[in-house]
Amino acid sequence: MLQPFSVKGQFGGESMPRYTVHVRGEWLAVPCQSSTSTVGWLGKEAVRRYMKNKPDNGGFSSVEEVKFYVRRCKGLGLLDLEDTVEDALEDNEFVEVVIEGDIMSPNFIPSQPEGVHLYSKYREPEQYIFLDGNSLTTEDLVNLGKGLYKIKLTPEAEAKVNESREVIERIVKEQTVVYGITTGFGKFARTVIPNSKLRELQVNLVRSHSAGVGKPLSPERSRMLLALRINVLAKGYSGISLETLQQVIEAFNASCLPYIPEKGTVGASGDLAPLSHLALGLIGEGKMWSPKSGWADAKYVLEAHGLRPITLKPKEGLALINGTQMITSLGCEAVERAGAIARQADIIAALTLEVLKGTTRAFDTESHRFCDRVQDAYTMRCCPQVHGVVNDTIAFVKDIMMTEINSATDNPMVFAERAETISGGNFHGEYPAKALDYLAIGVHELAAISERRIERLCNPSLSELPAFLVTEGGLNSGFMIAHCTAAALVSENKALCHPSSVDSLSTSAATEDHVSMGGWAARKALRVIEHVEQVLAIELLAACQGIEFLRPLRTTTPLEKVYDLVRSVVRPWIKDRFMAPDIEAAHRLLVEQQVWEVAEPYIEKYRREHIPESRPISPTAFSLGSLDHIGVGHDHRHQNEL
Repeated sequence: MLQPFSVKGQFGGESMPRYTVHVRGEWLAVPCQSSTSTVGWLGKEAVRRYMKNKPDNGGFSSVEEVKFYVRRCKGLGLLDLEDTVEDALEDNEFVEVVIEGDIMSPNFIPSQPEGVHLYSKYREPEQYIFLDGNSLTTEDLVNLGKGLYKIKLTPEAEAKVNESREVIERIVKEQTVVYGITTGFGKFARTVIPNSKLRELQVNLVRSHSAGVGKPLSPERSRMLLALRINVLAKGYSGISLETLQQVIEAFNASCLPYIPEKGTVGASGDLAPLSHLALGLIGEGKMWSPKSGWADAKYVLEAHGLRPITLKPKEGLALINGTQMITSLGCEAVERAGAIARQADIIAALTLEVLKGTTRAFDTESHRFCDRVQDAYTMRCCPQVHGVVNDTIAFVKDIMMTEINSATDNPMVFAERAETISGGNFHGEYPAKALDYLAIGVHELAAISERRIERLCNPSLSELPAFLVTEGGLNSGFMIAHCTAAALVSENKALCHPSSVDSLSTSAATEDHVSMGGWAARKALRVIEHVEQVLAIELLAACQGIEFLRPLRTTTPLEKVYDLVRSVVRPWIKDRFMAPDIEAAHRLLVEQQVWEVAEPYIEKYRREHIPESRPISPTAFSLGSLDHIGVGHDHRHQNEL
């Protein structure tokens, strides 16, 4: 069992690697003295250096009285204090000394941000995406966020970057008055800055604009933001030097990700606060995260990866922070996730249609020909219409996102071919803000109609199944509260769907007197989509549970495949049990698109065999209709299948 370490002495003479140690909010570089030095010695030396930096010795009278634990910053695993550093740690690894009796400050930055457990399997990518500022796709950006690729510039992009930088150098040399290069910013645009202070101007800009609040972006979202800014700079309209841009790319490729609070942008002039936090880490200030280090001071994280902090040249601070990349990178994730859940919503609806013995003839020329029902409820009968407009919404928003991620959004813009700069308004986030508000409204409807189908599955007067899909009702409550959860999420979405882009508050002393509020549009769109995924996860579980009460009858092959997939992670409900983990497991299936993957081959087979290429058809009507033709759903005359 690991025990608190009471400090004794130990030193050696041989030069050894150094380690970065976190003690009570401070980062200390501690060179090791001997190959036999222990983890306990490393902790003691870090405490000694910490005390030396404090006027009151950190509240201790001597190093000898301090008892502490040592743990890794990555994963927070405790280290055995008697192990040698050579055996226990990698060169320049990041560790934390936890002093016994300390209470964690509410302001403590955790070693790893929320959701970062997914990075425990991080492997440095071997493949590259070549960026030119013109051809990035939303799917590419999401994959860059997942850490699947590194980045290189195309030769054409490098040439354009060099050409635009030459314009900036000429402006500085000739002492021409140009906004943001030789003047202040916003209300201070009329203040001319002398050449001797142009570098200081850019650093001050980054520092002062790093004023965001809230939780940090996850590594995936930070990577997307950084990658997208690189893509925009690669267009050659920003005036950044190729040397600086290559340093930004090196930080991305090493997965050195600055601390970027999620709140603080009004979406014009661009996403100034989050992009300033991004730039702040790149110049070696503030906090930074990497899979190797966890959270640490940016200068130490860069150094651990063999990188140097960026030294900003004239205009480069502005080039790094002026643009819509926060709105748009989150928007790209939103539109990709929306497309994934929309495809799978069709399949889940088809499964529910089976369990409720609905007819698929509503999607054809006849309806309920062989039963006493006149017609099904709208939640089943109108799926193609409701789901269909969601698909059209996603396609519309994706088109806007594709344009925005390959657009120059700086101010001023540098036009090398004309050797001039122009102050415009490309930084305004109105396009992506409006589009993402629209996306939230559209995709929400998948949850709204799904929640009503869950009600039909759980209500015995509508489903002809046991109440709340469980035996011994009363003793067991089954899906009673799972349905309440779905209803709560749908209700929350109604508030989140209020458009943020209808609001505008004047900022920067009325210089920036109309803004987009696109940052909130993007964040709430992602929240709406996550709620949609969770509601559909509950419907998926409920539909599969309904099948249990209809056995030994079987549905069609693709839907049996979906059922088998669900049962591979969630067993049937025989009696009540802890339900939240099952909902999360089903949600994960949808996020990973596994439901789509098992059904998609059957849909594609039908498409190839039965749908003429020239025939126009709604994506959702096709999806439900094709599942119908391969046997999904039913017209109440079948005896041997659902």
